[in-house]
Amino acid sequence: MAQRALPLPAARLGRAVLTAGAAPEVSGVVLLLPDGGADSRRRPSALSYAAQLPLARTLARAGQDDGLAVHVVRYRTRGWNAGADPAADAHWAADEVVRLYGDVPVCLVGHGMGGRAALRGARHDAVNSVLAMAPWLPEDGDQEPEPVKHLAGRRVLIVHGTNDARTNPELSYRLAERAKKANRDTCRFEVHSDGHALRQHRSEVMALASDFIRGSLFARSYARPVADAFAAPPPLGLRMPLAAGFGQSLRH
Repeated sequence: MAQRALPLPAARLGRAVLTAGAAPEVSGVVLLLPDGGADSRRRPSALSYAAQLPLARTLARAGQDDGLAVHVVRYRTRGWNAGADPAADAHWAADEVVRLYGDVPVCLVGHGMGGRAALRGARHDAVNSVLAMAPWLPEDGDQEPEPVKHLAGRRVLIVHGTNDARTNPELSYRLAERAKKANRDTCRFEVHSDGHALRQHRSEVMALASDFIRGSLFARSYARPVADAFAAPPPLGLRMPLAAGFGQSLRH
């Protein structure tokens, strides 16, 4: 006798990451979307959640004066599955932000599979910006092209290491090319010699992420390299090198 499939667990929001001295009211929210794997209905590993906490704390510190809250999204499953994919969980999480905080802007920040979920989850009305780091994207011809028209009206930043052996940086460049046609507020930075985890230049990547989020959620001025990347036509603004030392002495 065949066993019935067990119902999937519900998606959840991790507890808000705030810092001492943060503004008393939340004025903007970052939803962190972890990496995962393809075609798995297993529950997500606790390690995937814990791996996002250092980034969550870094972003919360950077935005504490602006009233930034950061949540890590706990997916229903660890894979990208029909009917239970991280993009749907990102949309649910954005609904939860509206329920918890009201009409505040949301930035979706994802790594790997979470980067793809962030790009797709930008359909939600509350989302005004997307940061996709080393996004996992299907190979050309495997599926329908990733949608990009819904990105219009959002600020979009893609960051990819040139030595990434897990997710193809050329695929994120091609997606950025298509996204730029639908939405001029799209740029992409290349982290030369770095791999999928973006560890080699982590401080620069964290500074870039913080600058983009504060500029997108709270109308702060972007650092000059970010502003230049948005303004530059392809391919310049989509192959912008992340300079060593970015963030040490930002001048807006």
